[in-house]
Amino acid sequence: MTNHDGRQLASKWAKTEALLSHRALVPHVPPTSHFSSSQLRNMLNTHGMVVIKPVVGTGGNGVIKVERSGFGFTYTFKERSVRFTSFEGLVTALRSRMGRRNYLIQKGIALATVNGRPIDYRVKYVKTFKGWEYRSLVGRIAKRGLFVTNLSQGGDLVLAGQGIRASLGHAYVKEKKRKMRELTVISTRVLEQRFPGISHLGFDYGIDRQGKVWIFEVNTRPH
Repeated sequence: MTNHDGRQLASKWAKTEALLSHRALVPHVPPTSHFSSSQLRNMLNTHGMVVIKPVVGTGGNGVIKVERSGFGFTYTFKERSVRFTSFEGLVTALRSRMGRRNYLIQKGIALATVNGRPIDYRVKYVKTFKGWEYRSLVGRIAKRGLFVTNLSQGGDLVLAGQGIRASLGHAYVKEKKRKMRELTVISTRVLEQRFPGISHLGFDYGIDRQGKVWIFEVNTRPH
């Protein structure tokens, strides 16, 4: 079995739903729903910050951050932030940006940072004739001024241990790497049962400023 074999599954929603079926994973998946203006309002009221992303998409393309700020809202896309005084104005701008694509809303996580730049992590897990094996566990530091960490958007690649050490401290390295591996094994078991034939997974993890590990999404064709 090679890295390019195996079932592909594009829908972020389908994979998120699968993860939410396992009680050990639920606390590590940010609250997520299909996009609607009512859900956006509810989630902003509850969480203060959300991330809106295409149901089908890669490389951080199309990802938008929205925050409540004072009496208004701030919408950030790539390096540009726009402030809105009304919720209706925000939704109009979002729908213009989104077009006809389907989007998800996910609770925004305040990630730990390296020199003020957010960092998240990618774990590649591949099924071989020996069983599932780790291929990499790396950190991705956002390009200065961006909130997405994808390398295709200018992010920098570091070893996971280096990233954890730089963002949280040396004492957290073993614990956080162990937690990501543990969640990867449980998630893979759930996904393989739900979607037989998958064999090449890329898990996107975030660690917030309090040190909690979050599963943002799983890719079946990771770069």
